[in-house]
Amino acid sequence: MHYAQSSYYIMEADYKVTSSRASGILLHPTSLPGRFGIGDLGSEAYRFADFLADTKQRLWQVLPLGPTDASNSPYQCLSVFAGNPLLISLEMLVAEQFLDSADLRNAPAFPEHCVDYDAVIDFKMPLLGKSFALFEEKAAPAQRDEFESFCLSKASWLDDYALYMALSEAHGCVAWNVWEKDIRMRLPEAVRRWSEKLARDIRYHKYQQYQFFRQWAELKKYCHDRGIRLIGDMPIFIALDSATVWLYPEQFYLDAEGKPTVVAGVPPDYFSETGQLWGNPLYRWDVMAGDGYSWWIERFRATCSLVDIVRLDHFRGFEKYWEIPDGDTIARNGQWVPGPGAALFEAIRNALGDVPIIAEDLGLITPEVDALRERLGFPGMRVLQFAFGDDPKAEDYRPHNYPRNCVVYTGTHDNNTTIGWFREEVLDDTTQSREAREAERRLALKYVGSDGREVNWDFIRLALMSVADTAIIPLQDVLGLGSEARMNRPATSEGNWVWRFKREMLTGEIKDRLRELTTIYGRAP
Repeated sequence: MHYAQSSYYIMEADYKVTSSRASGILLHPTSLPGRFGIGDLGSEAYRFADFLADTKQRLWQVLPLGPTDASNSPYQCLSVFAGNPLLISLEMLVAEQFLDSADLRNAPAFPEHCVDYDAVIDFKMPLLGKSFALFEEKAAPAQRDEFESFCLSKASWLDDYALYMALSEAHGCVAWNVWEKDIRMRLPEAVRRWSEKLARDIRYHKYQQYQFFRQWAELKKYCHDRGIRLIGDMPIFIALDSATVWLYPEQFYLDAEGKPTVVAGVPPDYFSETGQLWGNPLYRWDVMAGDGYSWWIERFRATCSLVDIVRLDHFRGFEKYWEIPDGDTIARNGQWVPGPGAALFEAIRNALGDVPIIAEDLGLITPEVDALRERLGFPGMRVLQFAFGDDPKAEDYRPHNYPRNCVVYTGTHDNNTTIGWFREEVLDDTTQSREAREAERRLALKYVGSDGREVNWDFIRLALMSVADTAIIPLQDVLGLGSEARMNRPATSEGNWVWRFKREMLTGEIKDRLRELTTIYGRAP
């Protein structure tokens, strides 16, 4: 297997996660304000970058940026290389005259506090189709040349991705493993026939990616000009119904029909008494090792062209991962299986140099996982919401025990907001007892010396004042929001990934307070 190198690869070699004390905000672009039902890469993203700069933040962390499946989860992407077309700014297309301003006047009255994905897709995708038609009709020669140059530079994955997306739509968006056998198996004659039949649709999907990458590159430059670096998120596993699994089924544990024989998940944990059944196909690490982990190298290369730092999700799975027989409905019935260990990261380092990586080392972490992370020199994560339980591991999450080479969070996208965690009475999101939660809250108040009236700011202060080189705060905690603003509830499939904030929530008082704390604790530029 061979992957061409992308000329769009950019590595911020002068920036290290732990080069100096820094802080930032966790906010996925879908959560930005705006009148088109979902946050995008337009004016509100630039306004948020200004907010970061004004408050002396140096980091903006986002969730995975790829196109999602029907779950709308950024951790179930149709491609690890492509961008989510729902993030494309329609207003920027109008500014380029690839949409008419009249097209936006009749936008539905979308809810401001959440994303209605079905309504957004029904409104936005036809407009992206119209934009493509206008581009084909009106684009200047220089614009056409830029588009063709983009397609050529990304050809190592874009050609196959665009074909996959066009095929998926032609088949009613059913999974690739139920397509006709010849195209499911990617037989050359079937690929040629379908490529000719779907030529315009294929070009349309390339156009979507062209616009996403252009808009993201402009936003990234704007952030860099203001001293802000971007932290991206790389899920360890990928969706079964994705371009990658269709293209390279031999790298996954699949049967002859393209169905997984084993799937990913985790055993019983903080979030679920029966474990979490993710359902992703599992890698055949022996096959990947055989070609020098080339797919992983190109995956990291592509991610590093979009962001400056990579948060590597579920790092423990690279030491050992939880393997569940396909068809089993309870994740606890799995087993631990060795992952690639240091060999994968040595191959990446040999190919790309020192990639700035944050290891998401949460969950059931063993000494072997810690040893692997320390050997590689990656900073791990510390989450304040995990610091006050009676589990011996909680000691590692208390700030007086932090190493400098770590990243502290008040909470992550999988946690409740800090106020929700502190005040919520119904404990349907963890395996804790009510007594254990109450004891946890009491210890937290004693630890921070607080009465709990502003527990979100207590935790923000605790994170910023810690010795951890990097501190990341979810925007929900800065805004003082409760459980209604939670981004994800692990082990559930409804109501996730929808939260949005309103522009007026970023008040002058909040800006002043965050700026002051950031400066006091030595994290300002």
